[in-house]
Amino acid sequence: MPWDMVRDWLSTPLSGQAEHLVAPTVAWHGRLMVLSWSILLPLGILVARFFKVTPRQKWPDQLDNTFWWRCHLYLQQAGVALALLAAGLVLLDGPGMPDGPVATAHRLLGWLLLGLGGVQLVGGWLRGTKGGPTVAVFAGDHFDMTRRRILFERAHKGLGWLCMPLALIATALGLVLADAPRWMPLVIGAWWIALIAAFLAMQRRGMCLDTYQAIWGPDPSLPGNRIAPIGWRVTRRGPGREG
Repeated sequence: MPWDMVRDWLSTPLSGQAEHLVAPTVAWHGRLMVLSWSILLPLGILVARFFKVTPRQKWPDQLDNTFWWRCHLYLQQAGVALALLAAGLVLLDGPGMPDGPVATAHRLLGWLLLGLGGVQLVGGWLRGTKGGPTVAVFAGDHFDMTRRRILFERAHKGLGWLCMPLALIATALGLVLADAPRWMPLVIGAWWIALIAAFLAMQRRGMCLDTYQAIWGPDPSLPGNRIAPIGWRVTRRGPGREG
């Protein structure tokens, strides 16, 4: 197939119309939402899951590597901030916003995701104290794995993973509403496939180390090492088991 035909096919809107016309506010809404929900937030989740111990770190001699925490915090905060900005932009269209079942589903999912993003940020502030031998005050919600910390981890991880398929559905609906050029869903779909492939590869390599062990090591006498790790297929090294 000649390149000109491929290029024309890729640049044609999903509906087959000759032109792709959207308001600038809608276009930037889509760009910012994709940057937020397809790039920044998923990357923040992957870093938090698989890079609690970095490749050159000599664990368990070197503990409490904060690389993952800083990356996760900054990526999630930036992602939610961009999503809020994107929502504000599209609201500028007011009465010009599309209607119908696809548009309604897209809006409902969008507001739900923004709400969940806000819950995640607030929940992070309410996660309790750290404690342990790496800080001045030994006792803490995380070191002692109090009920508060356990509830936080279950809710934070569960809601975070729930957001990912919802974001993918909302993105697909948004592409349909904007009658996006065909290359857009292909590129975004390829990116999500790459994310899933990276997840599976790192999971297979056992890179998802239990947060508690990453911070305080595998000593079985520590409070957090006496309970099962929280989350799906979280690796517990030494005494203990996988969650």
